[in-house]
Amino acid sequence: MNWGLIGASTIAAQHMIGAIRAQSGHDVTTVLSSSHERGAEYARQNQIGQSTSDLDVLLNDRDIDVVYISTTNEKHFPQAMAAIKAGKHIVCEKPLAMTVADAITMVNAAGSAGVVFATNHHLRNAGSHQKIKQLIEAGKIGDVQSIRIFHAVYLPDNLQGWRINDAAAGGGVIADIVVHDADTVRFHLDEDPSEVVAIEHSGAMGQGVEDSVMSVWTLPSGIMVQAHDSFTHAFAGNGIEVHGTKGSIIARNVMTQSPVGDIELRTQAGVENISFSDHNLYAKSMGLFVNAIVGNGRPSADGVDGVKSLAVATAVKNAALSGVRTAVDYGGI
Repeated sequence: MNWGLIGASTIAAQHMIGAIRAQSGHDVTTVLSSSHERGAEYARQNQIGQSTSDLDVLLNDRDIDVVYISTTNEKHFPQAMAAIKAGKHIVCEKPLAMTVADAITMVNAAGSAGVVFATNHHLRNAGSHQKIKQLIEAGKIGDVQSIRIFHAVYLPDNLQGWRINDAAAGGGVIADIVVHDADTVRFHLDEDPSEVVAIEHSGAMGQGVEDSVMSVWTLPSGIMVQAHDSFTHAFAGNGIEVHGTKGSIIARNVMTQSPVGDIELRTQAGVENISFSDHNLYAKSMGLFVNAIVGNGRPSADGVDGVKSLAVATAVKNAALSGVRTAVDYGGI
């Protein structure tokens, strides 16, 4: 199948183009950029045959079967709806839309049109997180009591731009990182957060959007989640801890796009270092996606997963703004 890129993005260049081309018979043939000059240069650098600044040109190309959307967040909804109308299968960057209602509309429209729709949540495809989930499901730490996520990083200079100064485009650390935390928790626990409290901060990097946030979530089972997310922490590292009645999983440097990190299983028997696969996260995800297109399985993170991660992030934002405990509204999906 041939793919079109809606957005000449850094993530596409660094991760997604290679992951798509790793799938047998799949290639990227066209890229859309709002700048004709930038699109042409991007196409040259990434060996893409065509570039355009007209969405209709890309979507009306019958040789394109699939699109990957990685534009700024406020563009996801109209671009995805146009792609669905054109009958294209879709991988969309997170967050799916600016509102939960729009995200639900996208997902329902894709279902009605019979196109496969995926959210590009990469972490659940990592060997580290798949191993953590296996340890939990095998009862290695007993009943889960709590999770701590530390995802406070330093946003690289080349990724700052709208993420730190443009609320209208969907900037801010909550839309950028908290959505990944939400998807990761849901993946590990097969349970949806129900309420959150949060405090946000801006000014160290953010201009009109938050650059740091701390939040606490509760789940229907009683499990509690503590999350720290930031664009401004250069030396904090990252990781996730899952604590249970019989042990703890301590994973360091696993909240990343690379297949790296360390996992320890701590129980009464002592500390065990846990090995895991170092496969490419994005290639794994795209493999599941292309299989789903031909009717074999489902994407690693589908549209509903994208709606639910956005719903948690939205609740965190609302709780931070209001200063009150806030229910997560999944919009009935």
